[in-house]
Amino acid sequence: MTLKDILPSKLGFGAAPLGNMFRDIPEEEALATVEAAWNDGIRYYDNAPFYGAGLAEIRMGQTLANKPRDQYVISTKVGRIILDEIEDVSSRDLGEKGDVFKYGRSNKVVNDYSGDATLRSIEDSLKRLNTDHIEIAFVHDVAQDFYGDEWLSVFESARKGAFKALDRLRDEGVIKAWGLGVNRVEPIELLLALEGPRPDGFLLAGRYTLLDHDRALQRVMPQVAERELGIVVGGPYSSGALVGGPNFEYAPATPAILDKVARIKAIADRYGVSMKAAGLQFSLGHRAVAAVIPGASKPERIAEDRAALAEVIPADFWHEIRQASLVNPDAPLPVAG
Repeated sequence: MTLKDILPSKLGFGAAPLGNMFRDIPEEEALATVEAAWNDGIRYYDNAPFYGAGLAEIRMGQTLANKPRDQYVISTKVGRIILDEIEDVSSRDLGEKGDVFKYGRSNKVVNDYSGDATLRSIEDSLKRLNTDHIEIAFVHDVAQDFYGDEWLSVFESARKGAFKALDRLRDEGVIKAWGLGVNRVEPIELLLALEGPRPDGFLLAGRYTLLDHDRALQRVMPQVAERELGIVVGGPYSSGALVGGPNFEYAPATPAILDKVARIKAIADRYGVSMKAAGLQFSLGHRAVAAVIPGASKPERIAEDRAALAEVIPADFWHEIRQASLVNPDAPLPVAG
């Protein structure tokens, strides 16, 4: 069973913002956002202990606790344990991600990719999520952006621990699927090259988007498609840069990125195409992609995402951005014929 078999629809909910990503989100606003997603018909919810040191899982669990559990799918992540002990949030070493969750809970976050920690992580997540099972477990952030030069040794620790534990849990039917949840292509490439274990798919954030897809297209998308696994695309708006925000990859966007956004937007405006629609539909245009999970922290964003998915984009728009070299020549475009 792969992600494509498990996920109920192409549009899911990315819960990272519920962990107070970049801002202190009022409780009622966070809960209303999850409720809006449910009311919109979204039935796939992705989360992680890392998001606000458990805050995103707690908030999501609070809202979904009164929904029929057989009607929705949850993925969460392993690799980090959240302790009751409190720490100075500003002293956390988060690699390139610095202040992303400085407004989250101040519980101590411990990186641990061992088999025992994987089992504990899932147990802890179940409590926070108010549920007795999750469908999908992703091994979180075994990549350069968090661990720098040490990332390969962290990956090796996960290979010996988390990968084997999740393979066993999947085979025992405790979970339905597992894979990596990363912001970089290389860990996926490495795992696909191993003889075993056998992942069911991947969550790849920010690397198969309208603004950044060359490496993924070259290195992993063909393999994932060929093996009939699935990719969940996280961050389809590139941390907001694609839709006019100041950030790209969780940091201020560079002039080159801002220029690319402006060039795409100029063409989109001529065709009356929204940037959200262009972003979501581009990511879904590759047959390896099982779903997209834009993050939301305001209820009205959910309706915008749904409308973007349904928007009809003229084929000429796609042809023009390809002619302008704004997408890779090998990238499949979401057009008929």
